[in-house]
Amino acid sequence: MLTPSIFTNVINSYLPEPHASLLNGIIFGVNLKTTKEFYRQLKIVGLLHLVVLSGINITLLSSMISSSTKYLSKQLSTLITILAIILFVIFVGPQAPIIRAAFMGLLTHVAIVTGRKNYTLYALFLSLIFILIFWSDWLKTVSLQLSYGATLGIILFGQSKSNNYILKSLRLTLAAQIFTVPIIFFYFKQVSLISPLANLLVAETIPVLMIFGFLTAILGRISYFLGYIPSLLCFGILSYLVWVIEILAKLPFIFFQFK
Repeated sequence: MLTPSIFTNVINSYLPEPHASLLNGIIFGVNLKTTKEFYRQLKIVGLLHLVVLSGINITLLSSMISSSTKYLSKQLSTLITILAIILFVIFVGPQAPIIRAAFMGLLTHVAIVTGRKNYTLYALFLSLIFILIFWSDWLKTVSLQLSYGATLGIILFGQSKSNNYILKSLRLTLAAQIFTVPIIFFYFKQVSLISPLANLLVAETIPVLMIFGFLTAILGRISYFLGYIPSLLCFGILSYLVWVIEILAKLPFIFFQFK
């Protein structure tokens, strides 16, 4: 049986740190195996959620697939996106965090595609009841609470009729953080003022990294040579990600930790 560790080892063989840990965290949600300093920088810029498998990452992936298939009918585009998420779950294994992330990603995708706020809010409420009945212990996890918070924010405030791509991305990013920032503060007693900008700068890299990261893991499992090209693309994008994190983390008065 295939397990995520098989593929994380493949990615480790191609990429240095912290690139490998970042990619493995983004795709598989595995714990970072990098320096304490880089972990601290991720906290400062408010990007720790990227390396925790959540509905946010899968939502970004589904949004990219949806955009690339928008020339098809809405029904077919949605079907392809749903199938991609199901294949993702099968690929990494139906573990609790992955099922939660896929579930939340699907809900958010429906909200974005249909724009039917009331319908999606109703579905979100029903999903919460469903989880409460069958997997009540999930409700205690920070990752699920963050996923629900981000999803609720996107449903309520993330829709935009603007044709300006940057403004739409900014609104989506800010909407996802409206309900996640209080959760992060409650559990970790910290606030990152630079988080909206940091998320805006890196948001578009996540779905691309997930796609080429999967290609690296799958093709690299077959042959080191086959996975080499996508790994180079991942390295370039991850280098940009690391650069953004390190530069923004050096700015003064952007992060506050309360005890």
